[in-house]
Amino acid sequence: MLNRFAKSLFTVVATAFIAVSVGRVWADTDDLKIPNLGASSTSLYSEQYERRLGSLWLKVFRAQAPVLDDPLLADYIENLIFELVLHSDLRDRQLQLVVVDNPTINAFAVPGGIIGVHNGLIHHAQSEDELAAVLAHEIAHLSQRHFSRQREQAANQSKLTIAGLMAGIVLAATAGSDAGLAAMTATQAAAQDSRLRYSRANESEADRIGLKTLVASGRDPHAAADMHERMLSAHRLYSTNRLPEFLRTHPLSEKRVADMRNRARSERRVIRPKSFDFELMQARVRHQLAQSPVDAVNLFRDQTKRGGTEAAAGWYGLSLAYIDSGQPVKARQALEQAMRPDPNNLTFVIASSEIDTAMGQHQRAITRLKNRLSLSPGNHPLTIAYADALWQAGLPHVAAQLLKNQSKKTPEDPGVWYRLAEVQGLAGDIIGLHQSRAEYFILVGALDSAQNQLNYALKLVNNNFTQSATINERLRDVMDIRDELENS
Repeated sequence: MLNRFAKSLFTVVATAFIAVSVGRVWADTDDLKIPNLGASSTSLYSEQYERRLGSLWLKVFRAQAPVLDDPLLADYIENLIFELVLHSDLRDRQLQLVVVDNPTINAFAVPGGIIGVHNGLIHHAQSEDELAAVLAHEIAHLSQRHFSRQREQAANQSKLTIAGLMAGIVLAATAGSDAGLAAMTATQAAAQDSRLRYSRANESEADRIGLKTLVASGRDPHAAADMHERMLSAHRLYSTNRLPEFLRTHPLSEKRVADMRNRARSERRVIRPKSFDFELMQARVRHQLAQSPVDAVNLFRDQTKRGGTEAAAGWYGLSLAYIDSGQPVKARQALEQAMRPDPNNLTFVIASSEIDTAMGQHQRAITRLKNRLSLSPGNHPLTIAYADALWQAGLPHVAAQLLKNQSKKTPEDPGVWYRLAEVQGLAGDIIGLHQSRAEYFILVGALDSAQNQLNYALKLVNNNFTQSATINERLRDVMDIRDELENS
């Protein structure tokens, strides 16, 4: 539950909805609370201000959306994003990724360097280049600073439309397609024709700049048009309230797809082998989205009958399904089949350690991960898997030290703080437990809970001046964040 300060921000958004007489939106967004990103009196935001707004928005978003804690999947997407960023016009490359556990096709960019991806996008993409094309488009929105430019072009309307579109992003990730469509349709309908033309111009520019990034990174320039053509075809088959989520935040037309195709024709088509890492992550996502382990087993059994790396990815998915259903021996057998194309793949090392743990072979899991970490020191998904293995092996004090070090490298990752709090509690570090829980609650926008945890810790430090000073400073930080949420 969000704190009362986030609720006050929602009042601004709700008022904007009422102003354009959209009772349906108010009904659907009754529990939605997001920062109003259009409240500033300035019409052009600085990059620093955008970053602050984005950070606040992300905290509130995490509290409401089904955010996925999957270090391996996030690492794959982040690596792909940063590969594209190296070939983009984006100057400020301090990006944050949020992966949403939602089967719909969607991605979004939020001011301040935040890129969101529904895992459904990976499920539906037919190649890594198609996924890269969507990500390049979102990077272009950030590099061209479309949020600030929209504010400059239509300052009086942006309080309504930006807040509404942000609300639509949250609704698309939580309440479902009907509510998300209502929020976005109502706010977009309230804008003037010039505002809509400007929005279309932004999309066209993001298409053009995104294609430039895609080509510079050595990927297929036709990937964007291929994926959007399929979405447009699906669009014709959907009823009005069943549009793919991506089409709601990214208006699509036959002309826009034709423009993409024409631009792509001016570039040389790149024929690339299908990325095995993409296939593995796609299998991982399909496992996440399966209704049950039994459904996942049936899905991946069919995939194993296909050829090449696609079959190997099917075996990997089958291994995950068997782990979930408590069949580690079958999981091991399936994983052995999956590993044939690339036995040393990091994904398989982590899966092998999970099977070791499921079979009670804790030392084997620890040794496997420790050896691989010696080759890839600091690797985030490996480090988290190693900490989890130590935790399961009854070594919480060792896991706690490992996660403390990792929290310094990834302080914005709620999953790290959540794990750290758990192992600190098991290791008897109760002050540390409360401090780590506070960090977790701060990142997910639960500021009242964060304050409570810090106060619990403060009562336990006795006469330790250094610890008291650290905790009191963090309490002041929480108050500052509250003030920012109130005044954003």
